[in-house]
Amino acid sequence: QVQLVESGGGSVQAGGSLRLSCALSGYTISSVPMGWSRQAPGKEREMVAAISINGGTYYADSLKGRFTISQDNAKNTLYLQMNSLKPEDTAMYYCAADFAWDSFIRTRRLTGGYWGQGTQVTVSS
Repeated sequence: QVQLVESGGGSVQAGGSLRLSCALSGYTISSVPMGWSRQAPGKEREMVAAISINGGTYYADSLKGRFTISQDNAKNTLYLQMNSLKPEDTAMYYCAADFAWDSFIRTRRLTGGYWGQGTQVTVSS
């Protein structure tokens, strides 16, 4: 049974930092693509970052330089380090595993695969 459990969300002031974690079970993290998406109220879900099975990283253009995706294979855990947070980063953040990679390369959207329940990030000005 595949499970993803996110943690690390919370409330922070603009300019602050948070690190999200996603604990994966049922898969070896290094064998599947992993990623983060987010969804703000009234908006579509958007890709934040992804990491391929070869370790290549991909980011939404608007987030490059502020967010960093990484994984710890020994802990089977995915991370998202978020720095210089802005109010517009406020959203529910979701972790995804084994999503459709070919589709992601074409569309930069994470679809299919397995998803966690999400962790809320709120950034106040």
